[in-house]
Amino acid sequence: MIALNNLKNLKKSKYAVALLFVLLVILGMVWFKSEEAAKKAKNIYYLKIGTVLADNDPIVAGLELMAKKVESDTDGNVIIEVYASSELGDPVDLLKKAKDGANVGIILDTGALAEYVPDMGIYSAPYVFSSLANARKFIETPIFKKWDDELAALGLRDLSCNWYQGTRNFISNKKIERLSDLEGLSVRTMESAVARYGMRAFGAAPTSLPWVYVYSGLKNKTIDAVEVQAAAAYGASLYKVAKYCAVTEHFLLYTSLVVSESWFQSLPDEYKASLLARSKESGDFATKLTLTREADFNNDMRNKGMVFIKVDKKPFIKASHALYKHMNWHDLKAQIDSALGQNPWDSPTIERLF
Repeated sequence: MIALNNLKNLKKSKYAVALLFVLLVILGMVWFKSEEAAKKAKNIYYLKIGTVLADNDPIVAGLELMAKKVESDTDGNVIIEVYASSELGDPVDLLKKAKDGANVGIILDTGALAEYVPDMGIYSAPYVFSSLANARKFIETPIFKKWDDELAALGLRDLSCNWYQGTRNFISNKKIERLSDLEGLSVRTMESAVARYGMRAFGAAPTSLPWVYVYSGLKNKTIDAVEVQAAAAYGASLYKVAKYCAVTEHFLLYTSLVVSESWFQSLPDEYKASLLARSKESGDFATKLTLTREADFNNDMRNKGMVFIKVDKKPFIKASHALYKHMNWHDLKAQIDSALGQNPWDSPTIERLF
């Protein structure tokens, strides 16, 4: 009889354990589902940033740093994905998508933004600044801030325009030693009116060949030259298909990180503040990295056989005046000179290649 009672008690005990296990499983499932529901209820904001630059470019390093810091600032609620080497698409197409409200961003020169705010193009004009420091200082002036406000009213948010990509020079298979050597050359340049008119002012024939085709264009001689900064030239291995670099230093290429204004306005205020602050901070980081690596890139290209030619920039500066006349920018150039306290048409002071 005792043995029978013990058996019944054992069965009851096993039943209780099994029941407890089932209850724990059910509670676990309820907890998991509630956690999933909470995650779904929480707003996660995604931003995809595209650039034509290679993944080893300092600008890409800056963007990746920004992505980490913004994600940390927002407890993972703003997630930024960076796409190098045109993987996300053509810059002009991405800009249009951003204007239409898509959650995409793009690094590009202000010449492309001149389609929306025409005077912004002067920031990418040849020899507009007397120093790299003044080019950086300019984005803090009322002149530039007014342009940013106009851009936002048209659907585009400039997070910051301090992403310095380097000084632009001419890379070619023809030796360019003076202004006249550019006469009639087919030169790949940026996809903006100011860049094209700048090349025409120098006597060249501009072409807006997509960056991904520049290597083959030089190799197959469908273009004669490309005006480009050292990091991009090195990242695309242009030293393999071009022999010369004429050091004209005609553009100081500060670029903007632009996103959709409507997407930006959908963010909580503290997330907006994080994006603005981290963009400027990371742009300055990328600039320092560019200046550090620029000399290394040029030295390595020199070691691989590229010949660097130091030219007299005065004729190039004088020729660029035709662009300012064409764009009706003489008064604007004077305003910029006054705001920065710089002498008109000084040769730019930047990191030397020699």
